Amino acid sequence: MHLKPSFLFKNTALVSLLLLLLFACNTSDQTQKSSPIFSITFPREKGEQFDGRLLLMLSNNEEREPRYQIQDGPNTQLAFGIDVENWKAGEVKEIDASVFGYPMHSLADVPAGEYYVQALLHKYETFNRADGKTVKLPMDRGEGQQWNRAPGNLYNKPIKISFDPKNRNKISIVLDQEIEPIVPPKDTKYVKHIQIKSERLSKFWGRDMYLGAHVLLPEGFDEHPNVKYPLAIFHGHFPYDFGGWRTEPADTTVPCVDSERFNLKCYNRIQDEEAYKFYKQWTGPNFPRVIAIEIQHANPYYDDSYAVNSENIGPYGDAITYELIPYIEKEFRGIGEGWARFMYGGSTGGWEVLAAQVFYPDEYNVCYAACPDPIDFRAYVTMNIYDEKNAYYLDSDFKKTLRPGHRNYLGHVSAMVQEMNYRELVLGTKSRSGQQFDIWEAVYSPVGDDGYPKRIFDKITGEIDKEVAEFWRENYDLSYIMKRDWKTLGPKLKGKIHIYCGDMDNYYLNNAVYLTEEMLESTDPYYDGEVDYGDRAEHCWNGDHTQPNAISRLRYNQMFIPKWAEEVKSRAPQGADLKSWRY
Repeated sequence: MHLKPSFLFKNTALVSLLLLLLFACNTSDQTQKSSPIFSITFPREKGEQFDGRLLLMLSNNEEREPRYQIQDGPNTQLAFGIDVENWKAGEVKEIDASVFGYPMHSLADVPAGEYYVQALLHKYETFNRADGKTVKLPMDRGEGQQWNRAPGNLYNKPIKISFDPKNRNKISIVLDQEIEPIVPPKDTKYVKHIQIKSERLSKFWGRDMYLGAHVLLPEGFDEHPNVKYPLAIFHGHFPYDFGGWRTEPADTTVPCVDSERFNLKCYNRIQDEEAYKFYKQWTGPNFPRVIAIEIQHANPYYDDSYAVNSENIGPYGDAITYELIPYIEKEFRGIGEGWARFMYGGSTGGWEVLAAQVFYPDEYNVCYAACPDPIDFRAYVTMNIYDEKNAYYLDSDFKKTLRPGHRNYLGHVSAMVQEMNYRELVLGTKSRSGQQFDIWEAVYSPVGDDGYPKRIFDKITGEIDKEVAEFWRENYDLSYIMKRDWKTLGPKLKGKIHIYCGDMDNYYLNNAVYLTEEMLESTDPYYDGEVDYGDRAEHCWNGDHTQPNAISRLRYNQMFIPKWAEEVKSRAPQGADLKSWRY
């Protein structure tokens, strides 16, 4: 069949598919004639058999293990992956030039040289869900859904090899190491750790499922046994312990760790100093006495749930709002009413607090949403999923221009949307990578026939599925939902919405904020909230014009708890207790 060039350029999905098929044919020949083969096994003492994702990684950088060097930026090392099912001890699994990789798509393309090689098995478990679907997914094991740190995962210590893509030799790897369990944090005078079984989530997943939280108690909690407190809810990624809290000054004997992102020397000490400053403020004479919590809601798809109900992840919104939070308030003397709960967070946490405020408007009394993940899918990072055809390329008849996915404050691009998704595809098929685009898909998409999330776009070609996009709009496009339902939502949200974003957000999240601000400014009744931008500020600017990102990102509690304590005076119901917790 002869295809005219104009037809090919108008059908980018077909072009990508043909290129992929051509790649597969070429690498199939290469596999027969050349290219090394990696033969991987695991010993019986590590288990009888496993399901999971088997990853092979090569690195020319000896500073860290290869498993810690697979990233979106230009310094990434190489990874290749295959799914394994019922993989038995002693059975050989092979990774060769036919296996898809990132950022190079085949071992045949890897330059000859010296490399450190490491393989890792990210284990999956079987879930028989209440919707009748059976899926295999990685259960969180206390690490916050991180494939390279998940306890129980098998791996090998890095091996140094001489690699030549033209040399068809076999390289044997034995996964004789196992990642150790994570020791949970201990309770202290101020910080308590709780975990509850969620009946809603357990029913959905077909097994016991838990929610947890780190609870920071106010100064004077024990000395004021009759006081009930407001609840400050800090949403964000999986926290090992309550973040930004330290009861002792920074230890100057600890070796310095510099921040490449912020170009700051000894950033670890700066973080410790800020954490100690927070402790001094928290226990000082004028800080509002509230209970502050950070939620643990890691799940089989990601390090948190996005705090909403989802066809693929389950009813996390209801479980957090109607199970976890009432439990905490009962256990630690919270006021237990919607007017006395408020939320703040950045990035994923920024999206979560706005979503929870929109979906549960009576249960929370303000959200401070910093650098939120896309809150209007007309600006889903750098694409409009409703009007545009392809997630990877700009719409064009004659030119294929890749969409950027990550930039710095000067606009310099370090990763494309396609590259970011190819990395995810190597780490896990069927939305199982545990990374950013896959979790959006897992939360927002309907369930596919195979039990896994329906793709918003083809992971290879980038072609957008308009039916899935429509499902996203009706259920999770926060800007669209607010506009659609403003007649009933508006009176409940008045004064409760605060959004902050840098105008050079690394992930282009400011674009969705612009669209949402335009909608909010046209509301009737007027939303009476706040949308603010940081000039040349990157991810995750949170509204503080007096400090750089490197500092303000460490001060969420100090910024928003006093801010809410003043605002609540105008929104609390008549007769509400606004004094006893201000001792």
